[in-house]
Amino acid sequence: MKHFFYVILAAGILLGLYACTDETIGVSITDSVSSIIEDSSFVITGHSVLNDRVQMRTSTKMLGSISADGFGQLSAEAVTMWMPAVSIDTAGVKREWIDSCRLKLRMPYRKGFTGDSLAPMRLNVYRLNKALPSPIYSDFDPSGYYDNSDLLASESYSPTSGWMETSTSYLTGTAQYDTVRVISVPMPVELGRELFDTYVNDPSKFASPKAFANVFPGIYITNSYGSGHVINIKATEFDVYYRKHIQTDTTDTILPAQAQSYLASTPEVVSNNIIRFDMDDAITSMVNNGEALIVAPAGYEVQVRFPIQDIIDKYQANVGNNQSIINSLSLELPVSIPLTQYNIQPPSYLLMVKTSKKDQFINGDSLTNNKDSFYAIYDAKNKEYIFTGMRNYVLNIINNQGGIATEDDINFTITPIDVVNYTYSQSYSYYYYSATPSSVVTKISPMVSQPAIVRLLLDKAKIKLTYSKQIVN
Repeated sequence: MKHFFYVILAAGILLGLYACTDETIGVSITDSVSSIIEDSSFVITGHSVLNDRVQMRTSTKMLGSISADGFGQLSAEAVTMWMPAVSIDTAGVKREWIDSCRLKLRMPYRKGFTGDSLAPMRLNVYRLNKALPSPIYSDFDPSGYYDNSDLLASESYSPTSGWMETSTSYLTGTAQYDTVRVISVPMPVELGRELFDTYVNDPSKFASPKAFANVFPGIYITNSYGSGHVINIKATEFDVYYRKHIQTDTTDTILPAQAQSYLASTPEVVSNNIIRFDMDDAITSMVNNGEALIVAPAGYEVQVRFPIQDIIDKYQANVGNNQSIINSLSLELPVSIPLTQYNIQPPSYLLMVKTSKKDQFINGDSLTNNKDSFYAIYDAKNKEYIFTGMRNYVLNIINNQGGIATEDDINFTITPIDVVNYTYSQSYSYYYYSATPSSVVTKISPMVSQPAIVRLLLDKAKIKLTYSKQIVN
């Protein structure tokens, strides 16, 4: 009697779950036994493909040059247009009171560079003479967009040469603090005065990036000397320092050392990393030997054939006419890290997207939908990526395609990405309040933040299908 009670309870739970899904196999009965089945007998295959032309969808930039054994020779330059300040402080300010200007390159304090932190290098900053094209790619040629006579600044730098600073962000509605290192490049004071005059004469030219591009199309930052590191520039801005006259009924004062950010490089404006990458022979050898390599930036990605038809066929054969529900589908992808100089690490994130939809995904600045696209976070402790949330992918084929997968459903591309998260400091629902921070992904873009390399061990990958089946007695 006790055994019968548990059987009925299990059947009731299964039927409750079944009522919440649109997957229907068999008819509903009460005298049945349920079981949960996990199948990981499926095999995924794939190979490396060159991905040397990447469309930039982020304001993050790389700058520098390295030569690393096991990786190759990589150089990175940057071009960017500007997001102008909505308004400029002009009250009590004269153009001649603008004393100095600086270009500030902000890099993460930790993991903000790859290579030798002490290697001295030198950068040049040029003024662009016309707006950048859109879309723009990593193989962009800046020739014709600047002239050598348009040199604005030249400055020596290294990853440790800048000062430490705490930056503040209000993306979540409350102040979020981040420690960065600032590389400060002195810029011509006349440029600051020119922008001041432009705003005073016609503020509408600062109303949008498009309008401002007619005033100042942007800058080109390149390496002029040295090699040994590449830095990750997470924010770029142009700051102006000036004096200001303050007059009240009792005081008449000129305040020194006022500062305002006139310009910034943001995701809303066109910016780009110019990548030149001569990969090491060791990488070429691994690819030629059939290894599935991910190399970034602008290196290799992996195309795979996901055995979704085998999964569906085996699932349907096993459940027959019985009631069933698919609980989950996931891909556990173990990796190894090739030995390289500077200990170059795997990408923090990988995107797995249907190959036929990859360009649309990147060009459309899309987010994953767990049907055509998925992303995974690198687990450094276990050396693996796990793609979860693939249930809707298999259900879509079963429910809307009669269980028949197309070539588009089978062919996927795995590519390195950068991910931006929006963190909520508080969360609410109808039932509860929580002060525990939570986050959602707000942006996915091709990885250009730092060099990365990883070998995907497809032969050791585990595709795990879990489903419940109700067996008729």
